[in-house]
Amino acid sequence: MRIAVIGLGLIGGSLLRALAAAGHDVVGFDADPETRVLARKAGFRIAGSVRETVAGSQVTALAVPLQILPEVVADLDGYSGLVTDVTSVKGPVRDLLKGRRFVGGHPMAGKETSGFTAAEVGLFDGCAWVLCLEPHETDLDDWLLLAAMFTGMGARVVPVTAAEHDTAVAQISHVPHLFAAALAWQLAENPLAGTLAAGSFRDGTRVAGTRAELIAAMCGGNWSAVHRVLHSLIGDLERFEDALTADEPMEALLPVLRASTRLRRSWPAPPGEPAAVTADVQALLALGREGGWVTSVNGTELVGLRPESGRFIP
Repeated sequence: MRIAVIGLGLIGGSLLRALAAAGHDVVGFDADPETRVLARKAGFRIAGSVRETVAGSQVTALAVPLQILPEVVADLDGYSGLVTDVTSVKGPVRDLLKGRRFVGGHPMAGKETSGFTAAEVGLFDGCAWVLCLEPHETDLDDWLLLAAMFTGMGARVVPVTAAEHDTAVAQISHVPHLFAAALAWQLAENPLAGTLAAGSFRDGTRVAGTRAELIAAMCGGNWSAVHRVLHSLIGDLERFEDALTADEPMEALLPVLRASTRLRRSWPAPPGEPAAVTADVQALLALGREGGWVTSVNGTELVGLRPESGRFIP
């Protein structure tokens, strides 16, 4: 299949490598001339513009920052192929691409480093790859085509709506980035804290090392869901504050901490047995809402997995 990849940073560059390794005919483009040189030296076919890249392709994957997407989408005028993306916020992209052949995507993969030099062919092995499925809007055949492509690269395809995705990533990615950034401030003008900091601080602040522009883009682009989840997290922290000021703080803390411990130790839940999944929008959405995913696609024959039930009850 002829596939165009626009944007060759960590995710786009890794996608270019993975698609080529899977046997697809890929061509890439990046607005940065130095990145184009690096990609050509790595042996990839790199075009000189968006329009040149997508010409003749069946699928185009957009791997550029959210704020750049409108400019790139404008260059897709007249393009009749299927468009997907890898943006960490789905609602605004869905609105931007409305009326086109579009299936929103988001691979839950990454690392602190960025750019084409950080790209890895195996970055998506085993990762959860969201493919948005909007009732009465997404073409199921288009969704199945991409699901087959990404499962063929080793990813686990998770079917959800854009709104469900944006709430979930606010909970497990966007707000944690803000929380890690707040924790990192504990080092400000405190050399003793820096000397004593070890595993818990390192793990809790790891994603604070992400480029500030990336954190701002994903949190600002998903501001509504992030605001709701952040407000909820602040409420949880206030429960700890109330426990600390109780007459017996250790006893007051234990119930809340034990619930958190059970939740963390039960994650990730082990998958159940593989089972056939009906190639139907509602059946696929039910799978995603239960925390399940699609592991393989052969035409309309799908195999999925669901996590064992009852593992996330506090």
